[in-house]
Amino acid sequence: MTSSPAHLRSLYRAILRELPPRPILAAPRTPLHAQLRATFSSAGEGTADASPAVAAELATYLRSQRTYATLLERYNPGMDMDETERVRLTARRVGMDLPVLVKGRL
Repeated sequence: MTSSPAHLRSLYRAILRELPPRPILAAPRTPLHAQLRATFSSAGEGTADASPAVAAELATYLRSQRTYATLLERYNPGMDMDETERVRLTARRVGMDLPVLVKGRL
């Protein structure tokens, strides 16, 4: 199954959009970026290591994972808080303020 170079390029860019961004573009590519680039460049030359259908599924999977993480953070805001901060915010939600504790006590 042969795909056009434009379609392969589109799939490659879709996968890269879903990966975490590189901080500086002048930095060397991560091993994952290098492997993806090598795979897609060899697929464009006719030696298909991976089919475009698999690449499309990978892009869809990565997009779904990103959406899942976004929704998880949105609907579970206290997920990454420590216990004391969670207790303080819960008390504030019901109209109470916790006393200020002196460090070293308790």
